[in-house]
Amino acid sequence: MNWYAVRAIYLFEMARTGRTLFQSIVSPVISTSLYFVVFGAAMGSNITEIDGIAYGAFIVPGLIMLMLLTQSTANASFGIYFPKFTGTIYELLSAPISHVEIVLGYVGAAATKSIILGLIILATAGLFVPLRIAHPVWMVAFLVLTAVTFSLLGFIIGIWADGFEKLQLIPLLVITPLTFLGGSFYSINVLPPVWQTISLFNPVVYLISGFRWSFYEVADVSVGVSLAITGLFLAVCLVTVWWIFKTGYKVKS
Repeated sequence: MNWYAVRAIYLFEMARTGRTLFQSIVSPVISTSLYFVVFGAAMGSNITEIDGIAYGAFIVPGLIMLMLLTQSTANASFGIYFPKFTGTIYELLSAPISHVEIVLGYVGAAATKSIILGLIILATAGLFVPLRIAHPVWMVAFLVLTAVTFSLLGFIIGIWADGFEKLQLIPLLVITPLTFLGGSFYSINVLPPVWQTISLFNPVVYLISGFRWSFYEVADVSVGVSLAITGLFLAVCLVTVWWIFKTGYKVKS
């Protein structure tokens, strides 16, 4: 394993965050804080509690997950797409660097940035509502697993996209709607039985449910099932990345 190559790619991507600090860190935090203020103030006056938890505190894990999914995907997709756009990806492919090392560098940097953002938003939320984390180890585990999984998804999108428009296609039309419909701001248990069943086909429900359980020990689905679905999604992304480099799909052409 060429750790020097991994470190070089990782530090380059992290340095890009420093150069675009407002866009990379400040803007997502402000956006999520506005979600928190608007939903907490507007809906919190009508919905005081869900499952015995104050509504303002209940939505915090969902807001963190919303940011985590969108930012992990965006960071990783842009990180690998830009070398394709400029043509510098061929320098990477011709260098003595394995595909595993390339993925570790780009995905690791994207996941790190998302995790940092998640922790910042968690600290910011603590200024608005009293928070308790019943299982901090599991909270970190779900945070890291989700960040890595959706960074891999973003890496795949960056390889697949052949224009800046396509970079936004899946995050805007698929990931964001699924997150809003995945129990970010409500429990699916309040839905009619038919819609509860339909919601179970949304993979984001399992991510948010497991993450919320680590805070308040309440979940819409079994924690074991949440962890299994997250692991399955991670495995699918890993296999897809392996296939991309094996076939050279949109990488060597």
